[in-house]
Amino acid sequence: MSTQGIARIVGVALLIFCAIIMAASGTYVVKPGYRGVEVTMGEVSKAFKPEGFGLKAPFITTITEISIRQQTAEDKAECYSADLQQITVDLKVLFRVPEASVVKLFQDYYGNPFESLVAPRVQEALKEVAALQSAEQIVKNREQIKTRSLEIARRKLGSLLVIEDIVIQNIALTKELEHAIEAKMVQEQEASKSKYLQQRVQIEADTAVIRAKGEAESIILRGEALKKNPEFVDLQIVDKWDGIAPVVIGGGDKVMLTLQDIERLKTQKTNATAPTQPAPAKGAVRR
Repeated sequence: MSTQGIARIVGVALLIFCAIIMAASGTYVVKPGYRGVEVTMGEVSKAFKPEGFGLKAPFITTITEISIRQQTAEDKAECYSADLQQITVDLKVLFRVPEASVVKLFQDYYGNPFESLVAPRVQEALKEVAALQSAEQIVKNREQIKTRSLEIARRKLGSLLVIEDIVIQNIALTKELEHAIEAKMVQEQEASKSKYLQQRVQIEADTAVIRAKGEAESIILRGEALKKNPEFVDLQIVDKWDGIAPVVIGGGDKVMLTLQDIERLKTQKTNATAPTQPAPAKGAVRR
């Protein structure tokens, strides 16, 4: 092969190589869930690039991808309560970058948006809320602490970033404070139990008084009714009579005797006064 042929082959190869380099540097692909920020010779484009394939100026333009998906990051905040107790809060923050903030975030803030923007605002919000509550209230009202902190953090960030939620995983107290809260809760439970027993005794006493008053009023009403209607007693006697007529005999002390009792007494008296006949002698002949 001649020298001219070799040079021609090398030249074609170089052209193909340059074409490949130009094509690779003149195109870009933005992945799903991301937006591209275009930078041409140090100048940032005001509009972001949507996901998908696109063309750009080769060698002088770069495309930087920024995620707009929801992201989750863990953090830890150390706070002081209103009663000056140290509290450590382990939490998760769910956040995302809105499309409208992609270019501004890239241009004005450096590094991870969570570390540079979200975490400081969330910690600051937690400290503000915790400073208004006692340590015991923070433990008991975890949901309220979370809701209030989320509102403050969102207000501090504005529309630059969106905080979807804050999840408080754990609230750590000092050992001495934990023992003090446990002892207080035990005392409150004992006090509630004693109060319940006192209320129960009082209710039983009130019930007995009401029952006694009701019985007394019932007796008074029956007495007044008997005074006004004496025939009611006779009616009760007739209703309960079993068909045996009672007879009253005697002098000062009255004894209630029925007709059957009188007949029985007469029979016993007759048997006692009747003459008894002597038995016949042994061996006598009866005529």
